[in-house]
Amino acid sequence: MIQKTTLSFFKVFILFSIIIFTKSNSYAQTIVPQQLGYPRICAGLIVDGKPFNEYNATFSYVDFPAGTSFEVELSDDAGNFTTPIATTKISVTENAALQQQTIKFGVPTNLKGSDTYSLRIKSNTSSPVYSIKFRNSQNVTNFPVYYRTFVESFYINNRNETASYCAGGSFTLSIDNPTPGDQNSSPVNYPNLKYKWFKDDVLIVGQSGTTLVASSQGVYYVQIDYGGCLDENFSSNRVTVSPSNGGSAVTITSSLGNPFCSDGTGTILTATSGNSYVWKKDGATIAGAVNRTYSTNESGVYTVEVDFGGCKATGSINLSSNGFESSIDVAETTSINEGETLNVTVTTDAANPDFQWFLNGNAISGANANSYLIAVPGNYKVTISQVSGCVSSKEFNFKVTGPSKPSSVIQNIIKLSGLNPYWNIPDEYKNANTNVIILSSNGEKVLDVVNYQGDWPQTAIDFKNVNPVYYYVIKSDTGEKKGSITVIK
Repeated sequence: MIQKTTLSFFKVFILFSIIIFTKSNSYAQTIVPQQLGYPRICAGLIVDGKPFNEYNATFSYVDFPAGTSFEVELSDDAGNFTTPIATTKISVTENAALQQQTIKFGVPTNLKGSDTYSLRIKSNTSSPVYSIKFRNSQNVTNFPVYYRTFVESFYINNRNETASYCAGGSFTLSIDNPTPGDQNSSPVNYPNLKYKWFKDDVLIVGQSGTTLVASSQGVYYVQIDYGGCLDENFSSNRVTVSPSNGGSAVTITSSLGNPFCSDGTGTILTATSGNSYVWKKDGATIAGAVNRTYSTNESGVYTVEVDFGGCKATGSINLSSNGFESSIDVAETTSINEGETLNVTVTTDAANPDFQWFLNGNAISGANANSYLIAVPGNYKVTISQVSGCVSSKEFNFKVTGPSKPSSVIQNIIKLSGLNPYWNIPDEYKNANTNVIILSSNGEKVLDVVNYQGDWPQTAIDFKNVNPVYYYVIKSDTGEKKGSITVIK
């Protein structure tokens, strides 16, 4: 009985040894990552005009068939591979017979940055095989991985170096975003970014957004939180925040000085930094003027009420322009009769002004004085230019009409050299309910307006060998009239 038991045990032992020996002489598919040549991945910095995002991962492998391909897998931001992130593969060598490969890869541009990412290799086989985690050049398997989507300078508090708050109140600092339509103009346009706020160079714990409520005196600034890649990050400007002096220290500055010389866009008024603003001009609230700055071309007393958070204060500026004032002694529309003339005069306080008069958009030769004697109806304009000191100009537009024809007659001849070189129509048709159309002899539409005011033609007409003939259609509430117009010199 004892001999049989011993023999059976010996047979089992021999069989188990054969199995172990057989397995020990066969190779399981294995992937062995080599140590990385870098301590972290900090992609996105501009190199040679484009964002850098190319990294190498080298590994060895055993017992994979020829043609097997591999890829790099990136863990989640906590270093786990439960839901790995596929990386952007720039290139991959697919010849498994090499027994070693180097894959060039890039990280996703919308990556949520973290200091605890991991990398591994995955085989693209029917039953994927995974390597252990790569070790970086510092011999750790979890290390910083970031894609720095914003690597430009940025600002807070509209670039202003100071801000005030009321006792018991606060002031909100925020990252500037002057042109939201231009994504690269501000980090605010990248929602995946986080931030670090500092007061007196000490990190403010728990503040990672685009704004910070400051309720104590100090010097504040913010950094984009690129974690372990912070060594190449840009910080904002520094802002000194302090309590206001009883809520009375509000000043307004003019970008062009005071008095100012308008450059066409006006001067920009800027108030002391606060939480909200209400602008007034000569005591009247300016609709929509609720920002820290206000642009204007007009002189006047401007005031702004600034809310510092808990208290309000008001500042003012008596803004004046060192431009010039002008006036003209003619109405916007004036009529003259046959044989009449009209003398129009401009009055101005401009220094050494230049004048130029225009008829129907064309400069009148020699009309360079402050007055002009008008004998021909038409559309007139005069420009006044101050060419020294504060260089600027103004213009006045007005219209001179001739005598109206009798209501029963629609003019069918235009004499360009006459007193009234325009096609006139009875006053009953000069309204917004009447449509006037003029066609050339070729059927080309040369005029199609409502409320015609007797000012056609306004451009030169080519006579060639004959007097040109045009055709008109007048559509009014009382019906439609048609006829011809002959133009003579």
